[in-house]
Amino acid sequence: MAEKLTYEELEQRVKKLEKEAAEGKCSKEALWQAEEQIGSYQFIVESAQDSIFFKDMESRYLIINVKTADAFGLPKEQIIGMNDYEIMPNKEEARKNVEDDQLVFNTGKPKQITKHMTGADGKEYWFQAIKVPKFDDNGNVVGLIGIARDISEQKRTMKEKKRLEAQLQQAQKMEAIGTLAGGIAHDFNNLLMGIQGNISLILLDIDSSHPHYESLRNIKKQVKSGAKLVSLLLGYARKGQYEVKPVNLNQLVEEVSETFGRTRKEITIHQDLAEDLFATEIDLGQMEQVLLNLFVNASDAMIGGGNIILKTMNATHNNIKNKLYDNPKPGYYVLLTVTDTGTGMDKRTMERIFDPFFTTKEMRRGTGLGLASVYGIIKAHGGYIDVESKKGQGSTFNIYLSVSEKKYRKVVKTAVEITKGTETILLADDEENVLEVSQNLLEAMGYRVFIARDGNEAIKVYKKNQDDIDIVLLDIVMPNMGGSKAYDRMKEINSDIKVLLLSGYSIDGEAREILKRGCNGFIQKPFNIRELSAKLRETLDEQ
Repeated sequence: MAEKLTYEELEQRVKKLEKEAAEGKCSKEALWQAEEQIGSYQFIVESAQDSIFFKDMESRYLIINVKTADAFGLPKEQIIGMNDYEIMPNKEEARKNVEDDQLVFNTGKPKQITKHMTGADGKEYWFQAIKVPKFDDNGNVVGLIGIARDISEQKRTMKEKKRLEAQLQQAQKMEAIGTLAGGIAHDFNNLLMGIQGNISLILLDIDSSHPHYESLRNIKKQVKSGAKLVSLLLGYARKGQYEVKPVNLNQLVEEVSETFGRTRKEITIHQDLAEDLFATEIDLGQMEQVLLNLFVNASDAMIGGGNIILKTMNATHNNIKNKLYDNPKPGYYVLLTVTDTGTGMDKRTMERIFDPFFTTKEMRRGTGLGLASVYGIIKAHGGYIDVESKKGQGSTFNIYLSVSEKKYRKVVKTAVEITKGTETILLADDEENVLEVSQNLLEAMGYRVFIARDGNEAIKVYKKNQDDIDIVLLDIVMPNMGGSKAYDRMKEINSDIKVLLLSGYSIDGEAREILKRGCNGFIQKPFNIRELSAKLRETLDEQ
């Protein structure tokens, strides 16, 4: 049976055999066998995937393997004879290491630890280690033997797993609240439609000398405010994207900042807009809402005045920094940054900044929907948004929007006038108040109107009167049969049918799918008589 010897006993035997060989007292074969055995020990230690080391009572490294040297990022020869204070750049980490050594020396017992270390390359590492006391023949502790395993990758994996789980939970929460917000917004828009429509009808029959004229105008303004609040809900729910078209974002930034600047004289707006900015496809109304919400947010953070700095530039997916986005879609982007010189935010506030109904403003000064809707609108456009801020150092919002290959034209706003008609219309809507007021609006403009309260009834009315009906106004969400299926059935009856979709939601989602199948247009509730007349004529007159 082979004799079992420790590494130190092997070293002593080799030295003794070397002396005896020199004096001719032992064979060279015996020396070779001993050297081969100690070489096997060295091979095992050096080829180990763990760091292995021996320290003396002053915590100096006397024996180390290559893995230990690699962990410190220093040559093996340089480490020998040094302690942790001389090796480790982080002195607090070195102090904890030496304290662990002293505990092993004082108790004579092994110690298992998980330790953090900053390498010479500046990177963070984590190790699981065990330190075992080394005794002499008299039972006295003369040092320690340590084995440490690099668990940095496992730590990073666990950290990433927790981050992804938190991200998933956040996404699920946002999606659930978004669904609820979208449903509320749809129903509320139908209510506003009834109010808006009736006000439009009354105002058609009276002039400014009427005693109730101003009161009616005020109600109309309140409806507009209500519709704006609903648009915030739809924006958050990512159902607020109406009609995208290729534009130069610089034009919108200049127009909105000019309008906002007139209302906030204490704010100075600076612009650094790229001349060669790529085109991007956006809904102008929704993106205007994004800019105004960011401007108001910045203004509220600068009590007594300050500066807003607007910057546009071309970018790529590599510029997207936010940890919320693991794999942004590769390609080119237009980057808009909005920076303020306000009070800034702490980390806790930044983590909740896009949550719906979260606000740092006092009661009645904020709905908590502004930045939530900004987030929803940017996501609905397939873009990305992040925020950088420090308490007392202002904030910067970065918005990334995909580049469009389509050419853009300068947008010119025109006033909308009421245009009457004589055509026949089929109006299909399940909401009685919407049906009634919409019929009255259409008849006030000179149109003849058939009505239906769901998709099935709409198909029956259309089959019976298709030669007379010039256009169908079709609500999307109806009982028994919705607008989507009803459209397909009527399209089978007449492939040239003209259909204008109505919805308390927006064009995004189901409406967009119906439009792809050949539907002529879309109008969102609540609409007034001018908007309805313009959309009708646009659809009826197109060839």
